[in-house]
Amino acid sequence: MIKFSGVNKWYGEYHALVDVNAEVRKGEVVVVCGPSGSGKSTLIRTVNRLEEIDQGNISFDNQNIHEKRIGLNAFRSKIGFVFQQFNLFPHLSVLDNITLSPMRVRGMKRAAAERKAADLLSRVGLANKALAFPGQLSGGQQQRVAIARALAMDPPAMLFDEPTSALDPEMVGEVLSVMKSLAQDGMTMMCVTHEMGFAREVADRVWFMDAGRIIETAEPEAFFLHPQHERAQRFLSDLRTH
Repeated sequence: MIKFSGVNKWYGEYHALVDVNAEVRKGEVVVVCGPSGSGKSTLIRTVNRLEEIDQGNISFDNQNIHEKRIGLNAFRSKIGFVFQQFNLFPHLSVLDNITLSPMRVRGMKRAAAERKAADLLSRVGLANKALAFPGQLSGGQQQRVAIARALAMDPPAMLFDEPTSALDPEMVGEVLSVMKSLAQDGMTMMCVTHEMGFAREVADRVWFMDAGRIIETAEPEAFFLHPQHERAQRFLSDLRTH
């Protein structure tokens, strides 16, 4: 579904992504972890071209995402993206946040878009919040609305960029439970997260990054019990200490 081939990215002199070669298979949940500044968020943001790369190639569902003829908005509509800071439109109700893209991009009729939004809000446990505004919701509720909004476009894959890091600890579980249900339904997911319990329980594979490189990739059990790379061993040891 997603394939990185020789991907490099610089910010001036800083080499943010270094020769990344990896792939996410259809229906697979990949968790990307590593220390701060290791390139995790940069990597996931290259998939829908929120960050452009300087060398290499990325393909999504067998399409080169950098083809000249690609329609960027149409392409992005195929990839659900959930941000760290929710990025809901504060002046729109929850219902309008979710129906906006299906109506504007897909040309869906309002009644159909609202029915779909109602179904998605039920799925994320917020059926009674359709008419609320983002400022009236907790952080966990806002993030669940953001997930519903991304799902409204029926994307074949979902990207999560540290979706729980802006939340109070008691709100983390409600967002992770929605992500778990998506994984159980077979959604292709690429998740940058520090939630190692989620990685261990839900991921099919873990990618560990450091200094812009994927230096270890393994199934969760192998990664957490027997990390091979010294940097991964140190990272997990530090986590256990804290």
